[in-house]
Amino acid sequence: MWKTTEGSTGRLIQLAAGYFTFYVITGITVKYFTGSASTGFPGMNEIEYLIYNTIGGNLIALSVAVALRWYRIKSNKLIRLGRLHFPQEILYIIPSGICTAVVIPTTTLMYMLPISVMVAMVIMRASVIIISRLVDAVQIKQGILKKSVYAEENYAVLFALLAAAMNIFWVGAGDFDFVHSTAALSVLGSYIVAYSIRIYIMNYYKNTRAQGVKLDNNGFFAVEQIAATSTMVLAGYALFNAAEWFQSSNVQLLHFHDSFTDAHPMWSWGVIAGFAYGMVAFFSVFIFMFKGRTATFAGLVNRLTSLVAGTAATLISFFLFQGRFPKMQDWLSLVFILIAVWFLSRAEKKRTQELVMTREIEVK
Repeated sequence: MWKTTEGSTGRLIQLAAGYFTFYVITGITVKYFTGSASTGFPGMNEIEYLIYNTIGGNLIALSVAVALRWYRIKSNKLIRLGRLHFPQEILYIIPSGICTAVVIPTTTLMYMLPISVMVAMVIMRASVIIISRLVDAVQIKQGILKKSVYAEENYAVLFALLAAAMNIFWVGAGDFDFVHSTAALSVLGSYIVAYSIRIYIMNYYKNTRAQGVKLDNNGFFAVEQIAATSTMVLAGYALFNAAEWFQSSNVQLLHFHDSFTDAHPMWSWGVIAGFAYGMVAFFSVFIFMFKGRTATFAGLVNRLTSLVAGTAATLISFFLFQGRFPKMQDWLSLVFILIAVWFLSRAEKKRTQELVMTREIEVK
């Protein structure tokens, strides 16, 4: 039951199931730890939770990658610099890691806006779906991607965008007006730019493997995580000292500094809660880089899985933590998501047949 081959539909379902599980946990813990202390929740402020959650996520992702020596990436070509030899792929995977360092905190910040987990996920995931389709278009034109994008994949993109439209423009009385929030748009803009670069690099790596060179997704993940962690440590050090260096009384900078010097009593649990987000990182990268699939397809599987996880997280938060109950637009979004999934299932059947015929994958 659990034994699947690389590039098979079974392997894809396993990755999606793992991604779903840990994203549900991630969505719930955000709302729990930042809930009001007066109602029995830890009452962490947004900056505190962002820091502790990020530390926990990075500890898991980096520890596994280093312990298993995934950083020994299989390369198309080694570059020589004096006595030093290193894979050429590192030159563009490091920038991808820097973009990851932007994606990680902006993802958490999106969850902290006064909107439901479901809405935050819909907005972010729809953005990445658009990016994935554009990356395919660019790389097909460049001759990097040799596969075509099926009509079913394009239909799935359309319904995914309809799902996003429900929550971006359907603003009722008392709802958070996302479009007219400078802070929300700034966070989303940073997220989109960073993810655009990252998805292009992921697919460039996947689509430019030389003949006989294994698609080493573990190696990509390890190098990317090392770069991301290094970037976040440097940025964290600068933010920790920024208030003193610039004699600033900025509230966010002061909260950042105090999160370390006057840590929340439950900071260690905040770090542990971040382990789930670290697990999400594994499944996310491996789905994005899934063998034989277009960026459009892989991006849709990745994002739609997390959207369904958002529905589950919102419902669980409502029943356990008195969170917001999904509104009409949330349920309509879910309907469009399920339609998109149906189109994806049709595309997957066609792609699997194509890959078997070209002997790119084996189905046992």
